[in-house]
Amino acid sequence: MINNVRIYLASASPRRQELLRQLGVEFDVMPSNILEVRKPSESPAEYVMRVAGDKARWVAQRVKERNLPVHPVLGADTEVVLEDEILGKPENPAHGREMLHRLAGRTHEVLSGVCVWDRGREYMALCTSRVSLRPLTAAEIAQYWETGEPQGKAGAYAIQGRAAAFIAKLEGSYSGVMGLPLYELDGILQKISKGDA
Repeated sequence: MINNVRIYLASASPRRQELLRQLGVEFDVMPSNILEVRKPSESPAEYVMRVAGDKARWVAQRVKERNLPVHPVLGADTEVVLEDEILGKPENPAHGREMLHRLAGRTHEVLSGVCVWDRGREYMALCTSRVSLRPLTAAEIAQYWETGEPQGKAGAYAIQGRAAAFIAKLEGSYSGVMGLPLYELDGILQKISKGDA
């Protein structure tokens, strides 16, 4: 359990808020406003870590400008990667169904980057998980899309929702796939709370 650590969460994600509550961390939500575009030379892992860092730094700067109480700032980014391609969030129903068709019956990676900015120092961690989806019929994919759950989700699915029934195998972190790897985050916050980081 983390003691005496209150943080700013640089995200409006309800899933990240839920995971922080699960960890017992007190937080204030302050979503970042950065452009999330992968550079041509970046690997998916480099992109995820850069975005997590950019989010944390952006919010840390706003905290300073507004003269708010100083707390660690958590930035995180989670992406679904298939053969070095970041799938991102579906732009429309057709795009979402196409993503699910591509993921069905295959194994993909979910990269979740974490950056905690604290008093001018950054603590970074990357969590890589491998997720295998069972084969899905076009009807199953269409029915799943109609639930509304895949909208706004990287890779057009939510492991914590109905898509759990599609997951044949998970190697890695469930919370990382959900959007915030708690093992890695806990390690960072433990260091900060003990002052030995």
